[in-house]
Amino acid sequence: MAAIKTDYTKAALNDVDRALCDHAIKLTRTPWRVTQADIDRLRSVGLTDRAINDATQVISFFNYINRVADGLGVDLEYGMPIPGQ
Repeated sequence: MAAIKTDYTKAALNDVDRALCDHAIKLTRTPWRVTQADIDRLRSVGLTDRAINDATQVISFFNYINRVADGLGVDLEYGMPIPGQ
């Protein structure tokens, strides 16, 4: 778990989990660069179109809600870790 939190590319992940992490990073940082090749890679590790859609929806929702919270200055709930600390 610690390896995933610091650098998932160095963690011992199976092909599906690594592909999902790669998809999450790309969708979060550069969503305009997601291409058919990215979707095909997710399919190649065994994900169905439904699973790809579900993952994309969840990733996108978390990106959305984090931006809303940051934009409105919403504080973390008590006991939640502060990123980078």
